Amino acid sequence: MVNAAVAAGPDADIQVREIELPAPGPRDVRVRVAAAGVCHSDLSMINGTFAPQFPLVLGHEAAGTIAEVGSEVTRVAVGDRVVVNWAPACRHCWFCLNQQPWLCTAVEGMSSLPRGTIDGDPLHVTLGVGGFAEEVVVDQAGVVPLSDGVPLDVAALLGCAVVTGIGAVRNTAGVRSGESVVVIGLGGVGLSAIIGARLAGAAPIIAVDVAPEKEKLARDAGATHFILAHDKLAKEIRGLTGGRGVDHALECVGNSKTIRTAWQTTRRGGRATIVGAGRKDDQVSFSALELYHFARTLGVSVYGSGDPDRDIPALATQIELGRLDLEPLVSHRIGLDGVADAFERMKTGTGARSLLVFKS
Repeated sequence: MVNAAVAAGPDADIQVREIELPAPGPRDVRVRVAAAGVCHSDLSMINGTFAPQFPLVLGHEAAGTIAEVGSEVTRVAVGDRVVVNWAPACRHCWFCLNQQPWLCTAVEGMSSLPRGTIDGDPLHVTLGVGGFAEEVVVDQAGVVPLSDGVPLDVAALLGCAVVTGIGAVRNTAGVRSGESVVVIGLGGVGLSAIIGARLAGAAPIIAVDVAPEKEKLARDAGATHFILAHDKLAKEIRGLTGGRGVDHALECVGNSKTIRTAWQTTRRGGRATIVGAGRKDDQVSFSALELYHFARTLGVSVYGSGDPDRDIPALATQIELGRLDLEPLVSHRIGLDGVADAFERMKTGTGARSLLVFKS
């Protein structure tokens, strides 16, 4: 039995409950979780954006140590430090074979999977992980070995926010040195995108949010400018970019209004990249003339358009070399009983990433 943060249904109170996880199958591993980041996708599981099955163990962005392995596991051994990959590619579908593992059909549409029991009843886990628990059981493909030089707590952020935000800059948008960037929405993913823009040598890097307290977080991550969101935002951003607009806009909210804002702040011929996951009933419209006239590219970044098996070790190396500091992404360290408060902060735009840290 292990303790976990469980939601009984949409908008239900989050409770710390004892759950029973299954024994690892031949290709499974049991991970003793050291830390898990509280991601907006976890909130989306209970606010109606997604439609998972309940009762549900929340959390998907995690890191820890291998506690047990199945009889056929070759990827890791007991005692290894790992980052959990919530979207392990199958490596044999059409998308995987055509170098787009982030669109793997084995992951498409997955919001929850059955795993374990609670009070004898079937239990589900978020995105096949259920990381807000003392332990998780996942397929060996769902863990990425982690070098010893990276702290396990912040390593959890490599499992979603950092791969997504930096990947959106590097892999999807292809930001180059000297190009201008605006990042709209400064949660963990948005702040990671700012870090990615700084690493790419972008300038200026303009951060936008509705909360004034996000300014320090944004500047610590590498933003050169901070703007509170307002109705004349596009005009103000054009004023910072020679009247043109930015080369790249990254929308990290998942909302029709901010998607339109990202589009409008992009110069003619520039690129707007949508990183946030929104609701299926939140429609965005464009006129046929504006699409032609502005010649902008509108793209979407799913999980940073990358391959976690490649990108997580590469990012870990950057941490070890002192080139990547993830501490600016963490505003709160909490226990299991702090998850509900972390969601409330997320709803109000307060703070950056809340990091759930388990006592060793």
